[in-house]
Amino acid sequence: DFWSDLDAELAIWRREGLVLPFWWRDDDAIDATAQLDQLTELSNKLGVAVHLAVIPSNLRDQLVSYCEKYENLIAVTHGYAHLDHSAEGEKKCEFSAARPRATVFSDVQAGLDIMKSKFADRFAPMFVPPWNRFSDIHKNALQDFGYEGFSTFTPRSDTWLCAGVEQINTHVDPIDWHGSRSLADPVKQVGHVVAQLRDRRLGKADNTEPYGLLTHHLVHDADIWAFTEAFLQRILDGPSQLWTAHDLGKG
Repeated sequence: DFWSDLDAELAIWRREGLVLPFWWRDDDAIDATAQLDQLTELSNKLGVAVHLAVIPSNLRDQLVSYCEKYENLIAVTHGYAHLDHSAEGEKKCEFSAARPRATVFSDVQAGLDIMKSKFADRFAPMFVPPWNRFSDIHKNALQDFGYEGFSTFTPRSDTWLCAGVEQINTHVDPIDWHGSRSLADPVKQVGHVVAQLRDRRLGKADNTEPYGLLTHHLVHDADIWAFTEAFLQRILDGPSQLWTAHDLGKG
């Protein structure tokens, strides 16, 4: 039972009266699909909101209409076009240092305008860069556009990306991106989660940062869906407190 170590860790949290802030982000949303139905059904079943990281330039009106029906779907911005503009030899990045600032800022503004106009109050002012990368030379401008949150992957090193923009990252991704593209080794996945939660419990890591699950509904297979549901059930049954990006700016 590869879940046993996580169950034991969560039991310690309960005994010690600790609380784990938790949230869920799902990337690459553009349209209403059968996979989105499955994501929404799981969200409804478990009672936890999903932050849909939407690619603005590829957004279909069907997704907007779909989100209007479900309060548990929160739209956040996923770059602009999810295109790679990295320099040769660099990892994929839409907002790389190789791009002129004026071009970067034009894309950020265009994406924000689309998200606000289409989603209205279903939009939360969080920016999620594709591939979880955004050049440091551009980051300070995000506050000027009105963003209050920024999200990538792995525990944050600082609470604030820049003045007024809080960093709320994700920490566990069940997909084996560099191998099978199915479920990553569940034993290693659970061990990774347990190690991170233990560090938070012992004060070695920042437990004020909401602990984030990252999913990609468009590419899930049955094993990934099953792991995601089992993981969520345990976290939600444990000492968790749900966080959403609508809480940004509230301290």
